[in-house]
Amino acid sequence: MAFMITVDPSRCPQNHRCPMIPRCPKGAISQDGFGLPKIDSAKCIGCGLCVRSCPMQAMRKVKDG
Repeated sequence: MAFMITVDPSRCPQNHRCPMIPRCPKGAISQDGFGLPKIDSAKCIGCGLCVRSCPMQAMRKVKDG
């Protein structure tokens, strides 16, 4: 069963650099300015570190497909 990480725009304040960017061990999180962080599914290994660490609980691990 594959998983992917999504970002809930209603929980992410989008007013600062996402603190999860440097936490990702695979560099799968990027952000344009202070916009909604993007998850690169080709790089993401679904480890869930960002899900557990996001102070706003905006990152979610969901089934892919």
